[in-house]
Amino acid sequence: MPITFRKSFRILPGVRLNINRRSWSLTTGGSNGPRRTTSSTGRRTTSMDLPGPFGWRRTTRTRRR
Repeated sequence: MPITFRKSFRILPGVRLNINRRSWSLTTGGSNGPRRTTSSTGRRTTSMDLPGPFGWRRTTRTRRR
């Protein structure tokens, strides 16, 4: 069984810092609208929860420098 680490901190209302073993990400929004997540690995995700069992997600990947 692998050892995992994940921690999430609420920095400001509507802003969350997520840290795991290999990277970190910053999430904004999400209460009543789209949620945007930007990761240190270059991944950018926009998602939205819709009524019922529905949701929407779009992920793009940029090159790391």
